Amino acid sequence: MSFRASRMSRRSLLMSGLATGSLLAMPAISRAGSRPVFTHGVQSGDTTAQGGMVWTRADRPARIALDVATNESFQNARQVATLNALPESDYAVKAMLQGIEGDQTVFYRMTATDLTDSNASSEPVIGQFRTAPTTRRDIRFVWSGDTAGQGWGIDDEGMRTYATMAAHEPDFFIHSGDTIYADGPMQDEVEIEGSIWRNTVLTDEVRKVAETLDEFRGRWKYNQMDQHAQAMSAMVPTLFQWDDHEVVNNWSPGKDLTDDDRYTEKSVALLTARAQRAFHEMTPISYTPAEPGRVYRKIAYGPLLDIFFLDLRSYRGANSEGMEDEVTAQSQVLGKAQLDWLKAALKASGATWKVIACDMPIGVNVWDKVSEDQKYVEAIANGDPGAPKGRELEFAQLLRFIRDEKILNTVWLTADVHYTAAHEYHPDRASFQDFEPFWEFVSGPLHAGTFGPNDMDMTFGPEVKFVKAPAPGQANLPPSAGMQFFGMVDIEGASGQMTVRLMDRADQELWSITLDPKTA
Repeated sequence: MSFRASRMSRRSLLMSGLATGSLLAMPAISRAGSRPVFTHGVQSGDTTAQGGMVWTRADRPARIALDVATNESFQNARQVATLNALPESDYAVKAMLQGIEGDQTVFYRMTATDLTDSNASSEPVIGQFRTAPTTRRDIRFVWSGDTAGQGWGIDDEGMRTYATMAAHEPDFFIHSGDTIYADGPMQDEVEIEGSIWRNTVLTDEVRKVAETLDEFRGRWKYNQMDQHAQAMSAMVPTLFQWDDHEVVNNWSPGKDLTDDDRYTEKSVALLTARAQRAFHEMTPISYTPAEPGRVYRKIAYGPLLDIFFLDLRSYRGANSEGMEDEVTAQSQVLGKAQLDWLKAALKASGATWKVIACDMPIGVNVWDKVSEDQKYVEAIANGDPGAPKGRELEFAQLLRFIRDEKILNTVWLTADVHYTAAHEYHPDRASFQDFEPFWEFVSGPLHAGTFGPNDMDMTFGPEVKFVKAPAPGQANLPPSAGMQFFGMVDIEGASGQMTVRLMDRADQELWSITLDPKTA
């Protein structure tokens, strides 16, 4: 109870700051001789039992002092780092806070000093997070995906789903991909049935598709201009993964932009490199020295929970019909290194629950329409309910491995398809039967167009236990239609039970299930 009260106090303070100053909602304008300003608030992420990553951005070259404390008054605070905000990183900085006790509420404070004027210092910016537990306790987290897509930007209400999620005071938030829409230009106004949608906040970078590094960075900065997203970022760690719209819709090595007049840069490889750099500069994702730019990783969150983040983009072969009979560089979607890592990490996990955060669903048919007469597999399922082929082969290997190694209590969380659903996979319904039953939960969009539902592929025997999506004939519903979704997971410390709730942005519980942990 004391932790929840502390967080409520911090939230009140942060929201007060949002109400009294426009600098947190809008990018600052630098003026000669003025004090440095933090333009997009703070973020934290990839929290462990020892610390977590923190991020901010200044409006100019600045030296940023980073202080940490275990109380919001910052008594006995210690300075842990000095960071240099430089134009090479668009004045964004981040650092890993370490050496902190488990299950500790951490307050961090950043203060910027102009590198050309040592007398010019900023007002401090403050955030908080809670380190992962080392003993059993209740855990709550939320997940969703798809932010600022299909031209739906920041309107008068803002990205309200972030505020709804934050009100539940989660320990962390999993952003399951499509964290930005680099390929989705926005307009000032969009006609919808009987009314006009107005993007009341726009920047030049979001008025066109992102091609330059600065334009990719601009997409990230745009999202963090939203008051709800920024307030949540200051109090709740975000664990990021990516999907396709961080680069361009349905991207793979075979993506061809030749006939897309929106792009002057036609190299998808170059766009991907710029997008990847912006993704790592503008988020508090941790850094992997063995492979700079890696997205797949494990976050250990105490004895009850390990989270395994997958990357179905960086190692895939070109989108195709997906009917290959063996795993090759063409048919892979995880790639051997990632698949081997995942198997080993799952086998080594001692956590009760193993949550696999996958940026695309397993059994949902998702298509890449390349022409009027041809469509390719965009996700995993290939639309053929028979034996695994194409990208399904790696997942068949993985599911068999989980069964054979007796890895218990795996749960899959995903987004991508812009509706919410609960899928139970069972070998009794499947063409491929070498696996134990498991659940996959789908949520999103956070603030984007709502679509679906999609057809299911029966190779792994999914059954749709719940779905909420637009009515037949409806597509790309705006956020104002209310069909914006997130999921919430509670793990009870005493029993280890996991309760999964599918929610909408009005905070209505749409469906829920409580899962009992299995024991060997």
